[in-house]
Amino acid sequence: MVTGASANPVGIGMARAIERYFNVALYLLVLTGFGALASTGGLDLPAVVLVGLALALRGFQLLTRREFVIPERWTTVLTLIYVFVYLADYFFLSRGFLAASVHLVLFTMVIRLFSLQRPRDHYMLAVLSFLMVLAAAVLTVGSVFLLSFAGFLLVAVITFVLMEMRHSVATEQTHAQDVRPAAFGPDSPQAASPGRRMAYALLAIAPALMLMILAGSFLIFFVLPRISSRYLSAYTPTSDLSTGFSDRVQLGRIGQIQQSSAVVMHIEIQNDVQGGYDLKWRGIALSAFDGRVWSNAYEQTQVQSEGYGRYRLAPLLDPRGAPAAAGRTIHYRVMMEPLGTNVFFLAERPLNLTGNFRQVSVDAGGAVYDLDLEHPINRYDAESQLAVTDSDELRLAANTAPGGMEQYLKLPPLDVRIPKLAEEITALAPSNYDKAVALEQYLSTHFGYTLELPRTMPPDPLANFLFERKKGHCEYFASSMAVMLRSLAIPSRIVTGFRGGEFNDLTGQYVVRASDAHSWVEAYFPGTGWISFDPTPAGSLPTRTGWSRMQLYVDAAASFWREWIINYDVSHQRTLGKDAAYGSRRFFDQARQWIGRQHRALLRSARRAGGHFATFPVRWLGGLIAFAALLITLLNLRRLINGLHDRKLRAHPERAPRESAALWYDRMVGRMARLGWRKTPSQTPLDFVAAIQEDALQQKVANFTRAYESARFGKSLDDAQSLPQLFNDITSAPAKDSRKTSDHAALR
Repeated sequence: MVTGASANPVGIGMARAIERYFNVALYLLVLTGFGALASTGGLDLPAVVLVGLALALRGFQLLTRREFVIPERWTTVLTLIYVFVYLADYFFLSRGFLAASVHLVLFTMVIRLFSLQRPRDHYMLAVLSFLMVLAAAVLTVGSVFLLSFAGFLLVAVITFVLMEMRHSVATEQTHAQDVRPAAFGPDSPQAASPGRRMAYALLAIAPALMLMILAGSFLIFFVLPRISSRYLSAYTPTSDLSTGFSDRVQLGRIGQIQQSSAVVMHIEIQNDVQGGYDLKWRGIALSAFDGRVWSNAYEQTQVQSEGYGRYRLAPLLDPRGAPAAAGRTIHYRVMMEPLGTNVFFLAERPLNLTGNFRQVSVDAGGAVYDLDLEHPINRYDAESQLAVTDSDELRLAANTAPGGMEQYLKLPPLDVRIPKLAEEITALAPSNYDKAVALEQYLSTHFGYTLELPRTMPPDPLANFLFERKKGHCEYFASSMAVMLRSLAIPSRIVTGFRGGEFNDLTGQYVVRASDAHSWVEAYFPGTGWISFDPTPAGSLPTRTGWSRMQLYVDAAASFWREWIINYDVSHQRTLGKDAAYGSRRFFDQARQWIGRQHRALLRSARRAGGHFATFPVRWLGGLIAFAALLITLLNLRRLINGLHDRKLRAHPERAPRESAALWYDRMVGRMARLGWRKTPSQTPLDFVAAIQEDALQQKVANFTRAYESARFGKSLDDAQSLPQLFNDITSAPAKDSRKTSDHAALR
């Protein structure tokens, strides 16, 4: 007698469908886990390629229904062999616990993927997939992880549902005879129909379960209090950027960093809403140079906290000389990506630093360090007083180096042409300051800027740069100027850090990337102190496109992720609670006041209406007309105000060149439409110019477009003021002939 699911052809089809769907879901679980890990960029290329090939092979097997299973005895042998491979990886190849452990997890995953024989193998693969997601959480703090985790969670829900269904079917089949009529094979319609219905049900319920899990997780995340902790952060890999901002930097290292466009930090300057600053973010000063490597041996001095994580820096930095004339004071907040460096990047002449750090130190070169191993640098506030250079006072400074500056005058063995070139450049300069300016101008105008690094380091990099290659990146310019200053007995050093950054008007923050890494020169003048010089010529500005704007939106989302997810702590929770409570009270108070005002206004209106009805009908009619006129005016008040504002901007472009240029361009497009040339939404300004077939009119519109783009995107005041006259030139053109218009439309 045949019983159970095995005697039912529909049950047989369901069991086979569950088995197939389960294998596919388990494969997708492994694939999404590995994708989350690979997306962090923390995996080395061989691991990504080898595991990717293994996953592609497994996917091909599932697609073609061809099975290749590694015998169990071979899995044991391979696992024992990898124990020795793991030790070699840990001590000689990766040289890190996290990287070697990730390689071990990947190896075990690949072996289990091709040796699925028992239920424990399936459980092991699921656990390994979760470990890969956990490793991805350690290796990255980016918002991309949220998308990877959501995909993993969706597949995990489907996988574990199928795992439970598979277990239930297997338990039932152990009590029944395995009989399957030949008429109902796995590919017959009777067997496939329940499997198809099950697939639709899984696709419907899995996203709902995933969203419920995420919603509950976010609720718990924002409600439960959190404290700072390190846990696995000690095993996070050190960024390549950290080696470019240490106390020993080889020539060419900054150029390697500049090859990357990875975001390094976000900086928000108080009351800066237009991105009007172009500042240098100072890291470490280097004083010793051996011809190839810059280094320093400054001793660090610990700074005493003033309480609440605030450290006063002004009295400790550069005590050797008086600061330059004080300028504007700026307050700013820095949100750093995990770079693996303990250096704070600050605007020049910092006054104080505030953050969740228990130990902070400074050195004689002006660098500020985090000594608190429990709190790596991720966010801090600072205040700096920008210096104002008085060139007249600097020219009056003594042309001799004061005592104690020997370390800033030491030179390695140099090519004899370098000191000779320095003397030739500064022959007519009467003061040390003029000599520094002459060297800065000469290097920035006679040499080219490039990020193309030489394949091999020449024996004398500076001589090769100055007399043969004559192009390079900032390190070569700064090093050449510093060495030539020393050959003229002017104390000098180089500083590494970052310059500028792209301003994101969505967040009000400067986005500083690795490509903004920079080095410059500081020269010492008695009575004034260290003055910055930048001999590197300006590079070409990147072209801004629609994709660039999209990147700013992505960066804004990533900033929110870092601020309110990664850095979310008790202080954020307190702020969120206060804002929610205050917003709720304010909303209810405003609603109650609005209802009271409306009630009182309604009563007054009813009383006035009763009085008006009792008066003469003509007076009532006049009131209606006046009310209608007032209502029309109020409804169009905003349009009238905007029209007056736009008219004023068009009449005075110097007040707001960018906004005025946009208004004049819209007016020009409207005028061209009346002339018979309509601009489609898909056309760019240059495409619209090219579409105009009349040569004279096309030239006028082209002149107007060039002036518009210069004023709109370059903030050119002269071009903005020329737009009214260029518009008048266009308006003087006759309307396009109707017959030509129809012919042109037919051709298009």
